[in-house]
Parts: sequence; structure tokens; C-alpha cells
Amino acid sequence: MSATLLKRRRGVAAKRAVGRARRHFRVRRQVSGTPARPRLVVTRSLRHMVAQIVDDTKGHTLVSASTLDASLRGTEGDKSVLAGKVGVLLAERAKAAGIAKVVFDRGGNRYAGRVAALADAAREAGLEF
Repeated sequence: MSATLLKRRRGVAAKRAVGRARRHFRVRRQVSGTPARPRLVVTRSLRHMVAQIVDDTKGHTLVSASTLDASLRGTEGDKSVLAGKVGVLLAERAKAAGIAKVVFDRGGNRYAGRVAALADAAREAGLEF
């Protein structure tokens, strides 16, 4: 998040956004994707989950999955169940692309709830991290 955007926000939402951005930058200093172990990025919004596997050396997204995908659009269940299905779909697509090991980037979000459900489902489906 840019500094100007953070300055425009006010109140509790601004503090929350600044804290998440700070945590994300702190995580990104440590975590980087390579061709051997690309980075699994989790983006969480109020309604949807997006997961991408990124090679940071080239700056390319190798594989992605989301609750917005056509295969998951009409799926029943709460948001944690849908996040788990995104994890399974991402792991299947990663296997098809020849990716077995990744580095997990929680994106400044707490490792609980939907983020943990996505990670656990991806692990059970065969991704190593």
C-alpha cells in the first residue's frame, strides 16, 4: 500500500490497514520465491480468497486459484470451506505445472481461519511448505 493511500484513510480502518501493510513488508523481507521454490501468495478480502504461486526472480505468476474461478463460483459452504477448496484447486494446478515445493507468504494476515484453511488444504493436496 502506498503511503499516500494510507494517509487518506482515517480511524480504525487506517490503523488496521497500516498494521497489515507493515506485517506484509516484514514478511516479504524474509520470503522470496525462486524457480526451485516459488512463493505461494495469499490475498484475503472480506468476500473472496485469491492464491497465486509466483516466481519472484522473473516476476511471473505461475499458477493461480480463487473463489472467483468458474469451478468454485456456485459452491456451497462458508468462507473457510471455500478457502480450503481454493487450496486444493491451487495444489492440483501446481502439480500439473510441475511445482511441488513452495514458500508460504501469508500477506500480512494472521495465520488463522481462512488463511490456515487454504494452507492446510494445499498441504493435504500435495504441496510442500
